[in-house]
Amino acid sequence: MDRLNAFIDRSAPVLLGRLKRLVGFPTVNPPGEDYEAITGYLTRELGKVGLSGSRFPIPGPLLRSSLPAEQHGFPRFNVLGKLKVPGAKKTIHFNAHYDVVPVSGAWRHGNPFSGAVEKGVIYGRGTADMKGSMASLLTALDALQATRSRPLMNIEVSFTADEETDSFLGARWVVDEAPIRPDYAIVMEGAEGNQVCCGHNGTLWLEVTVHGRAAHGSKPEDGVNSLEKMAALVLELEAYKKQIARRTFVTPEGTTMRPTINVGGVFSCGPGSKINTVPAQASFSIDRRVLSVEDHAEAERRRRKADTGLPHHGLQGLGELLLLHQAGAPVLQGHGRQREACPRKAHRVQRVDRIQRHPLFRPPPGHPHARLRPGRRGHPRGE
Repeated sequence: MDRLNAFIDRSAPVLLGRLKRLVGFPTVNPPGEDYEAITGYLTRELGKVGLSGSRFPIPGPLLRSSLPAEQHGFPRFNVLGKLKVPGAKKTIHFNAHYDVVPVSGAWRHGNPFSGAVEKGVIYGRGTADMKGSMASLLTALDALQATRSRPLMNIEVSFTADEETDSFLGARWVVDEAPIRPDYAIVMEGAEGNQVCCGHNGTLWLEVTVHGRAAHGSKPEDGVNSLEKMAALVLELEAYKKQIARRTFVTPEGTTMRPTINVGGVFSCGPGSKINTVPAQASFSIDRRVLSVEDHAEAERRRRKADTGLPHHGLQGLGELLLLHQAGAPVLQGHGRQREACPRKAHRVQRVDRIQRHPLFRPPPGHPHARLRPGRRGHPRGE
């Protein structure tokens, strides 16, 4: 262990160089930029640190059926590395994603992909989430090789695409399609210091589109303002937020998790909107975080009970929209986007036109799944 620690201490400049190189790939998702370049680099780095590295491109038909048309020109790749240890009977798998969210706001050092260093801190998109973990893992593997230290388990490593959207062509693909046989898995997200966290909340994303009736801004009485109806719809969700927050799940390490809803991460008006018109269309997103103990039947029973007491403020049957959270089972099946028709009672809103359910991957209840989270500024454990 002393030899390993000494090697890692001496390798700080190498680790920093790897991280700067990784940050320098602007792997923004969406749409999925620079995936080919970074996965080529990661495959070569795995070979340098003693693993057999392979890169798997996602087949075109699957890509086109899973992504919106504007992303069809952005190929997806997953990287897999393996180290077979003679005599080892168990295998541990390390996973990290290489994509980053789009850049917004002003950056202290100008270019968010520069990897600038100031006072011992490196700045750049993806340093915490989660290219820092990738550089650290590569350095740890390098230490094993350089010191001729023999691991007690076989090692698998996956560097995957699209975690910042839905992981369908990334972690989901690796679990279902890649040649892996892990007994244990560690997801190296960053946010919880040196703690190892077991599990995380599931995700259900909804998009609600509300239709009104267009009119000229000088005669609003001739139209139905979709924004006003959408606002009423959003306000009705406040009671539902409080209701579901009463549910809890205690993780193996003793953390109490609660389901949440975030409204309006994305919101927009429809085509043809301008300042002197009554908006005929408005849409907003719902990001519902789901506990591993929730299921469809329970959600439906709670939904029906809540629906009987909702004040509708002229929006008849608004509570029917709560039915949509039934899609928040621990695993959603199916390729591409799936749609559910809105319940008939929403006609007073002029109808809530469509709900889109985005594909995603996450482990089913009881599946051994840990998230190792170095650092303090990545995803919170309640994601």
